[in-house]
Amino acid sequence: MTDQPLTMPLEQQWTEIREGVRAVCEQFPNEYWVRLDKADEYPTDFVNALTEAGYLACLIPEEYGGSGLPLSAGCAVLETIHEMGCNAGACHAQMYTMGTVLRHGSEEQKQKYLPEIASGKLRLQAFGVTEPTTGSDTTQLKTRAEKKGNKYVVNGQKVWTSRVMQSDLMLLLARTTPVDQVKRRTDGLSVFLVDIREAKGHGLEMKKIDAMINHNTCEVFFDNLEVPPDALVGEEGKGFRYILSSMNAERLLISSECLGDARYFINRATEYAKERVVFGNPIGKNQGVQFPIARAYAELCAAQLLVAKGAALFEAGQECGAEANMGKMLASEAAWHAGEACMQTFGGFAYAREYGIERKWRESRLYQTAPISTNMILNFVGQNILGMPRSY
Repeated sequence: MTDQPLTMPLEQQWTEIREGVRAVCEQFPNEYWVRLDKADEYPTDFVNALTEAGYLACLIPEEYGGSGLPLSAGCAVLETIHEMGCNAGACHAQMYTMGTVLRHGSEEQKQKYLPEIASGKLRLQAFGVTEPTTGSDTTQLKTRAEKKGNKYVVNGQKVWTSRVMQSDLMLLLARTTPVDQVKRRTDGLSVFLVDIREAKGHGLEMKKIDAMINHNTCEVFFDNLEVPPDALVGEEGKGFRYILSSMNAERLLISSECLGDARYFINRATEYAKERVVFGNPIGKNQGVQFPIARAYAELCAAQLLVAKGAALFEAGQECGAEANMGKMLASEAAWHAGEACMQTFGGFAYAREYGIERKWRESRLYQTAPISTNMILNFVGQNILGMPRSY
């Protein structure tokens, strides 16, 4: 904290990083993503290229093998990936799950895992929180980690756990103290860093979900999975607070992906509206085509300012929950509205996979729901910012 006034950039930052990410993305055109989409395959080559270039380790401190850059640099990486028509869903979790280990893990855990995550030898891409019966009501999750001797025994189920089949480690939130034995519902939850390589087939099973988008998401089942005590991150029972402390970073990073999606759609729609001639005129001359694109651009600019403010507050160590949540909502809506405008502008061609529009349109719809739904953000704003009664 500082008494100095907070400043935030009005223009895009990290020009060199953006240029470098663009160079990587140019190697993975729409044809690459269409092929993976049809085969429901993980973009291994794309993730490896980003890892080798050092972009996925940009937020890991230099002492652990990363670049030690601030959150806004990670935002620039993800925004550029999406602006270029690629998708960071295969690897973005590393940036915010790593933060839980960095802020709350022991020095031994940091030394053991972070350098290998930075180098790409280990992948920390799986985040086991959501459950089929509790959804957003995280404090009511049913997965239990019971202390038995010198180990924890985990039983339960997670759902919508993306990238778990491609990850070496999973950040797992489980209840270690029954909810009827704690003062607050947020107490008694703990975070574990589970080694999937050791756990698979020994109490951990995964089942892939056939979903609308290619995010390699799964159900995960725990049946008497034994976890060593050194897998516990921080103190037992404080896991909810640890996860919560990473959520603002998660919101801002995902918001940046949405900004990139909005730019992609607006750029594609604008170019096509200028070039496509119907009835003797470019279709962009018609207000019915032009105005939705222009409105989407205005929404993009507004969302970008709020996301930039959130990142500036985060980097200054100040409270940024309002900006992170509202920024995510506005950025996701800007992307969705831009996607709708782009679909309408391209007309029938938008549905042809070779154009890439329908894929990006499907992908951008996700952020109306995940990682936090628009309604939950409105709940947060109504209750915590405006002071109205809790609505759920």
